[in-house]
Amino acid sequence: MDETPRHRVVVIGGGFGGLQAVLKLRRAPVDVTLVDRRNFHLFQPLTYQVATGALSPGEISYPLRAIFKRYRNVRVLMAEVTSFDLDAREVRLRSVAGVPAPVSVPYDSLIVAGGSHYSYFGNDEWQNVTCGLKTLADAVDLRNRIFGAFEEAERSTDAKSREEWLTFTVVGGGPTGVEVAGALDRLRRRLEVAVGEHAGCGG
Repeated sequence: MDETPRHRVVVIGGGFGGLQAVLKLRRAPVDVTLVDRRNFHLFQPLTYQVATGALSPGEISYPLRAIFKRYRNVRVLMAEVTSFDLDAREVRLRSVAGVPAPVSVPYDSLIVAGGSHYSYFGNDEWQNVTCGLKTLADAVDLRNRIFGAFEEAERSTDAKSREEWLTFTVVGGGPTGVEVAGALDRLRRRLEVAVGEHAGCGG
């Protein structure tokens, strides 16, 4: 006698929502496929620490396959979702970074936890001159810009130019914005001490 096919659950997104969904289902009598454009989970609340040099990228990113390696009913698929076929109950996919991916994945239940994106509140031109802080790439890019500005400030011999390099604008006063502002202030104070010591030695 043929066994009844196991229920198939597809979870879109390896962030907090998708991760928790899969963790709750890891011991259930279902087959779970987790789809994400990246093969790691990012602990997003600490991206500001990567951006300000307190942590390395590897300290806040965790391979999804390593998280679920003990659970045989969980499969991780690195791919980008292009569309949903609700009638056929399939998720359409395309490959990411040259990694082969199936054209589609069938499901019986679908959980979409793809995350969020920035809103510039009608000021879309800001997108070209600002740094986000939602991805690991954002954090590394911001870190490079911040430390690049401090390098320029330290090399500068003009007080006005140095002040310009040490001036940052943080948009958003939530937890991340507050933490970034505090970290920038600490970095600035350290640089001012270093510049002062350097100037003193040269006297």
